[in-house]
Amino acid sequence: MKGINQSLASEFIIVGFYDFPHLLVPLFVSFLLIYLLILVGNLLIMVVVYSNKQLHTPMYFFLTNLAFLDISYTTMFFPNMLSHFFLEVTHISLNGCLLQMFFFVFMVSTEFFLLAVMAYDRYVAICNPLRYITTMNDVVCMKLAAGCWLLSLIDPIPHIVLTSRLSFCGSHTIYHFFCDVAAVLNLSCSGARAVQTASYVMGTIVGVAPFALTITSYINIISTILKIRSAEGRRKAFSTCASHLTVVVLFYGVICSTYMRPPSTVSVKYNKLLSLLYVALTPLCNPIIYCLKNTEFKNNLMKTKNIKQHSRNKKTDF
Repeated sequence: MKGINQSLASEFIIVGFYDFPHLLVPLFVSFLLIYLLILVGNLLIMVVVYSNKQLHTPMYFFLTNLAFLDISYTTMFFPNMLSHFFLEVTHISLNGCLLQMFFFVFMVSTEFFLLAVMAYDRYVAICNPLRYITTMNDVVCMKLAAGCWLLSLIDPIPHIVLTSRLSFCGSHTIYHFFCDVAAVLNLSCSGARAVQTASYVMGTIVGVAPFALTITSYINIISTILKIRSAEGRRKAFSTCASHLTVVVLFYGVICSTYMRPPSTVSVKYNKLLSLLYVALTPLCNPIIYCLKNTEFKNNLMKTKNIKQHSRNKKTDF
């Protein structure tokens, strides 16, 4: 590629998927379709929850936060990633790169916290059902959701501050479709160890604390469900948290396979494909899991569809 080693010290070059020249067209079509499905699926969740008062509960309040988060970070990455297919070389400034890193780390952290809060909500609903309405009231839910978003703002700060002070020499080519922290650190010729240490420390704090809360919640949930005498009672209790448990397993499984593995096990060229597991797979699967596994949501989805159809019919009559 022309000009790849001629970039300024304050500028990077993102290769995108041009190192897969034989797959450019199918990749573009696939990514465009995935992005549209993510938008439709998560917007559908938000519209159905907003339109049905029966779904104005803590669980669905946090679910709309998760849907909004999925829409936000896919919209940050996918349009930019799709534009790379029309440009052989994509330049990005250091500040633009730091901004991408900030939002990526921020949104990953927010999902950790949101899933933990949703697990706690299911714990209260199943283990303390008589206190559920008072414990998870509107004020508490708003504070918990706000806490998820605000606490997550702290995580990217050390990454951004330390990375902005690094020196970059030699090639400024990022073999990725966005400014992933690890991909940028590979280009540094000084001080990368400090950023790596900060990443591990903050990642441990942000990842382990919500994970511990999630695991503790589900240990108590499973223990309570097993104490229910009737099989039908156990089935109903488990069905209230089955969708969220599936999303948790998927999210942590993708995070572990993408970011918690020895760096030598996968080549730099294919690392970006693994990153797509997080950027694309979880936002795509979340609405599918909640729509297909949740009977209450499916019933209200049909109700919303019927109301809209009835409204159209009335307008036609006039």
